[in-house]
Amino acid sequence: QVQLVESGGGLVQAGGSLRLSCAASGRTFSTYAMRWFRQAPGKEREFVAVISWSGGSTYYADSVRGRFAISRDNAKNTVYLQMNSLKPEDTAVYYCNAHPGAVATTAGALDAWGQGTLVTVSS
Repeated sequence: QVQLVESGGGLVQAGGSLRLSCAASGRTFSTYAMRWFRQAPGKEREFVAVISWSGGSTYYADSVRGRFAISRDNAKNTVYLQMNSLKPEDTAVYYCNAHPGAVATTAGALDAWGQGTLVTVSS
C-alpha cells in the first residue's frame, strides 16, 4: 500500500497563500486518484479536492473552487495543493489521501492516508 507524508502547512494571514505537498512511497502511485481532505476543530472531515491518476481530471469542493488548485507529478510521486486567497475558515488539518479507483469525493475503505499537516489562517 502507498504511504503518504504531507508537508507545507503553517500559519498564514488571511489573503495569503500556501502550497501543501504530499510525497508518496510505492511504485503504484500513478495508479491512484489523489485527494485532499481537511478537518477543522470540532468539525467532521470534509473533501477538498481530487485529481485523477493521469492528472487530466480535477474536482473541487464548492468552498475552495477558484482559490485552490490540485496537481501531481507522477515522476516525483508527489501531489500538491496550491491554496490562494486563504480565509480563516480554511483553518484545518489537511490530509492527503490515495484512492485506488476513479475520481471520487468520499473516503473509501482501501484508501491510504497521510498524518496530516496543520494550516492556520489568521484574520
